[in-house]
Amino acid sequence: MGRSPLLKNKMGKLRITGKDLRSIGFPEGRCVQIAINDLPNRFKKVSHYAVLDLLKPVVENPFDFLEDERFAVTAAALIEQHQYDLKKSATRHAEVSEELLNKLRSLRNENVKGLNEEKVDYPLYGKEFIEQGAINQMEIAVRLPVTVAGALMPDAHQGYGLPIGGVLATENAVIPYGVGVDIGCRMCLSIYDLPAGLVSDQKDHLKTILDKNTLFGAGQEFKNNKDHEVLDNKAFNENPLLKSLQMKAAKQLGSSGSGNHFVEFGIVEITDPNNEFKIPVGNYLSALSHSGSRGLGATIANHYTKVAMQKCVLPQDAKHLAWLDLNTQEGQEYWIAMNLAGDYASACHHRIHEKMAEALGEHPIAVIENHHNFAWKETWNGKEVITHRKGATPAGKNVLGIIPGSMTAPGFIVRGKGNETSINSASHGAGRRLSRTQAEKSITRPELNKLLTDEGITLIGGGLDENPRAYKDIRDVMKAQTDLVEVLGLFYPKIVKMDT
Repeated sequence: MGRSPLLKNKMGKLRITGKDLRSIGFPEGRCVQIAINDLPNRFKKVSHYAVLDLLKPVVENPFDFLEDERFAVTAAALIEQHQYDLKKSATRHAEVSEELLNKLRSLRNENVKGLNEEKVDYPLYGKEFIEQGAINQMEIAVRLPVTVAGALMPDAHQGYGLPIGGVLATENAVIPYGVGVDIGCRMCLSIYDLPAGLVSDQKDHLKTILDKNTLFGAGQEFKNNKDHEVLDNKAFNENPLLKSLQMKAAKQLGSSGSGNHFVEFGIVEITDPNNEFKIPVGNYLSALSHSGSRGLGATIANHYTKVAMQKCVLPQDAKHLAWLDLNTQEGQEYWIAMNLAGDYASACHHRIHEKMAEALGEHPIAVIENHHNFAWKETWNGKEVITHRKGATPAGKNVLGIIPGSMTAPGFIVRGKGNETSINSASHGAGRRLSRTQAEKSITRPELNKLLTDEGITLIGGGLDENPRAYKDIRDVMKAQTDLVEVLGLFYPKIVKMDT
């Protein structure tokens, strides 16, 4: 009997064929074999289908993945193949007329948008902690013709398009890569009226709760899942792209992604006696989660970024900042899809926390939730704008949120101060100081284990790329944004589960 492609061989090695790769757009040539040889070394315990889904944007834009350690070899091979094919094509078609070339250039230039000569001034919070690459990206973003205001948070680092930690207010325009790939990624904290000592006294029980009620990783799905009202959203029936994702979204509801996503038990220390929940100052058992909209959000982001780049052609260094006018059909489609992905991400967290509460036999006495990687219609300086917060937390007046540290550093429960200079925003975490490749080289597994033991942390899963050294000092980040938020309490992680 034939072997299912979802299964691994006895060594757990991924199996991908040339036919699989060609089905998602790989060109014929040496790049196919290079990918077949390299990808199994990059993905462990990830299904055949999930890897093919992840490869689709690599095929479309290989240059975007040269810094991604998972796809760098494959992306380089694709680029080399494309260059080779172009040379062959140029040889065969050397007689293409100048008239035709000019016509093609003219058609392309009809939609080309230029950048403003002068930029919109913007504040940088904690500039000394921000890498130059992120600043360079922000300098481009504030020269877009649609930009009204900008701000850069102290956890900022380089991403695609808008830097992570970047905030950008635009006029009636939404930038898919200004939102990001993991649409609506968020934090959710449940505080229980249970003693903090349970994290040590019942550590094994709490580990079992995490293991039984959470699921992590690219492409991971539950075999059986309950219905949820978010899956009945009419947008699924009104947009063919969303309809094609509905079943997958149903199977992934309540799961978490890879990378820096986590679910953990820890201790909340309430420090402000005037907190909104009327919780007495003290320490409490709590659960904290961080994840987003899974495959649903990623597919929406990649599809509408491609649409935006076709509709709004920008200079090469600004191409990922292509926008969609909200007065257009495409702009409205993305806006509806983005909001659906945000609702879905929230539903994932609610499902996770419902399971945690049921397993504990307790109802939380307080739940705090906030999101990033999103765009909001807001009023700023008396003007309606579209505020993009890519890796930035809403911090309007009295808005509550959680700003996490790392697997060994505390997170902060905060109340926004409504600072319009920052476009009512704050950081979304400590922010990376090392790339994933650098982080993996910065520590060994025994060194990480010792560090965790010294800090009293139990880790389930988690890669070396997420080790605490990869992140900035959250306390320095918080000091750089005292004008933006005030602290109500802290969350100390104790039992952390991440993707393996």
